[in-house]
Amino acid sequence: MQIKIINKSNHALPHYETIASAGMDLRANIQDSIILEPMARKIVPTGLFLELPIGIEAQVRPRSGLAAKKGITVLNAPGTVDADYRGEIGVILINLSSENFIIENGERIAQLVIAKHERAEWKEVEILSETARGEGGFGSTGVK
Repeated sequence: MQIKIINKSNHALPHYETIASAGMDLRANIQDSIILEPMARKIVPTGLFLELPIGIEAQVRPRSGLAAKKGITVLNAPGTVDADYRGEIGVILINLSSENFIIENGERIAQLVIAKHERAEWKEVEILSETARGEGGFGSTGVK
């Protein structure tokens, strides 16, 4: 699938690191370093603009290494880029650690996954079918 992209950053286009990778790294496109203090959040620009086909979304997800090693994650994970959005892709990062995190220009801050999605049509009814689970939720299946 081809997707139109404008790259206003000085960085290479996002790309898959391996043949089986689902996501492509997004890089910070900033003039000056950003200090992300503990529990602070910031929208970090990427310099990328997409034109996605209808039925396709781009999901902005955390990078596991940043999350595990530094406590940095994407606040609205996964963030959704809709097919009709034409603005710059920004990544909402939050620092869940107890130390400052410095974001440098070109730093890999998130990953982008391209995914198909469905559009639902609601069918209003009075009763839903029965299942073994029923109304059980939030841990009701025995997972601890």
